[in-house]
Amino acid sequence: MTSRQQGPGHSTGAHDVVRLAVIVGALGVVFGDIGTSPIYTMQTVFNPADPHPVPVSVDNVFGVVSLIFWSVMIIVTVTYILLAMRVDNQGEGGIMALITLLRRWSSGRGGKIAAVLAALGIFGAALFFGDSMITPAISVLSAIEGLKTVNPDLEPAIIPVTAVIIVALFMVQRRGTAAVGRVFGPVMIAWFLVIAVFGIAGITHHPDILKALSPTYALSFLSQHFGIAFFALAAIVLSVTGAEALYADMGHFGRMAITYGWLGLVLPACVLSYLGQGALILEDNANISSPFFLLAPGWARLPLVVLATAATVIASQAVITGAYSVASQAAQLGYLPRLRIAHTSESTMGQIYVPWINWLLMVSVLTLVFAFQTSAALAYAFGMAVTGTITITTLLFFYVARLKWGTPWWLLGTGAALLLGVDLLFVAANLTKLVHGAWLPLLIGLTAFTIMTTWQKGRQVVTAERERTEGTLPEFVEQLRESRATTATVPGTAIFLNRGKQTAPLALRANLEHNHVRHEHVVIMSLETDTVPYVPAEERVTVDDLGYADDGITHVTARFGYMDTPDVPAALRTLDPAATEGPLDLDNARYFLSKIELRRGPEPTMADWLKRLFIATSYITADAAAHFGLPRDRTIIMGSHIDV
Repeated sequence: MTSRQQGPGHSTGAHDVVRLAVIVGALGVVFGDIGTSPIYTMQTVFNPADPHPVPVSVDNVFGVVSLIFWSVMIIVTVTYILLAMRVDNQGEGGIMALITLLRRWSSGRGGKIAAVLAALGIFGAALFFGDSMITPAISVLSAIEGLKTVNPDLEPAIIPVTAVIIVALFMVQRRGTAAVGRVFGPVMIAWFLVIAVFGIAGITHHPDILKALSPTYALSFLSQHFGIAFFALAAIVLSVTGAEALYADMGHFGRMAITYGWLGLVLPACVLSYLGQGALILEDNANISSPFFLLAPGWARLPLVVLATAATVIASQAVITGAYSVASQAAQLGYLPRLRIAHTSESTMGQIYVPWINWLLMVSVLTLVFAFQTSAALAYAFGMAVTGTITITTLLFFYVARLKWGTPWWLLGTGAALLLGVDLLFVAANLTKLVHGAWLPLLIGLTAFTIMTTWQKGRQVVTAERERTEGTLPEFVEQLRESRATTATVPGTAIFLNRGKQTAPLALRANLEHNHVRHEHVVIMSLETDTVPYVPAEERVTVDDLGYADDGITHVTARFGYMDTPDVPAALRTLDPAATEGPLDLDNARYFLSKIELRRGPEPTMADWLKRLFIATSYITADAAAHFGLPRDRTIIMGSHIDV
């Protein structure tokens, strides 16, 4: 149950139970990525194999721990929890929600700026796909690397065990997370309590580490040892990986549940772990090899590896389903082809499975594991994806804040300068790792961005050509009335899916021209995707008689949100027979689809290589009948071709 399902009629006790259940659910889904960051952050900062190593000294340890703490406070607590999560699109958050808000406002004041920022937001969403590939690889790999602290002889098994777990993880995605989701929350609660306890145990050996909570240590480290601190930021940013997930999953759990979970358990547990690891390194510099696992006594390390593996699998699960959601929303908004989507839960709309994305991610994750071999090597790539997405989200938030609340420019500028200054410092630090792996998420992001923008441009070209070929709908309706003498009317209902209300469906035109027949009831149906997550059922359909109330031809517009599942038969069953010029025989209705074959044409609509990319991308388009919920045995597809 999500926070949006809580009604005002709940008693105080029941309300508290529901709220607690939502918080537990959020702990199991939202915080997996950021909650497992302590496994590899400190280890990566002091990795002696780093091209810009941070020397182990008392000042540097205090400075690093202080920088980690204040980075988490500024980026996660301030930017996301206190600010960004106050902006939502009907309850939904994340960078895609910001993009839809910007698209909605792009035609008004500041339209050009909004359009540019929306394009930047699409690049941020593209970077998220890189994050979705890197997170499972680095998370599971870092957990299995704990085997070295149990027995060094187990090191050769790390890569094979990691690969097996990753394959198993992706193989079970099609079954959905409903069954295992119920145990995610308790597992993550156990995880946070355990890392907090081990952190406290570490602090007791060197209590002075608590002084690192003062910002003076972070500031002095940056000012007095900038050459070291700047390069250290490329690894310190790993402490905020998963911050975007807090915002993206806001629609499922609500802002307050995520806020309570973060401030009440996740933040204190992570901070205690970082402090404990810092104290452990101060006690013995050799502990930099694996400070997280070495915090645990010898007898507890193997159980900790098992628990860490479970936690990182949960973290991976969250980012994988996040990729499904982003891909689904991008397809609904016209940035990707229509994808085959399976809903894995009858009660939870957000639980979806996208096969094409799943297998692409699995191959990519395995490739990263075998190519990079260690979590430390992957960390260089991870930071770039994280900082890019965070910076773009911050920028979009301040623009939206100005439009939504009319925040004064001086206040907006001050806040933006401070937060973007921090974000850009992290971006600059990660750019120093460009040749060491930071190029990877940029390459993935640019590739995904190119595909998404090319598809959007190609759709515009195809739509314009279709409108020219199809002709206007009013003229076609007049033609139908004039051709009554030469056109046979057959009993039954025919539904023609069309892209809009302005043009005549190609399938309807072809049926009339070649077969010289029309059905007694003809429904021309257009589907619109609104820039909101969900459209209420009572606002789903509108009917237009197209100027005549006696010809049996009506136009129906069905509106869906970008998180809705388009179901054409279900939408049609809500129609009033009086509005459709008589009852529709939906149990025996025939559905007509226009199938378009794309060909490269001579017109300079796009560069030749972009035309090839657009046509190649079209091959992954899902079957329209399945996507729109049409009965396959009563669906007729009529083909045509269009030059791009």
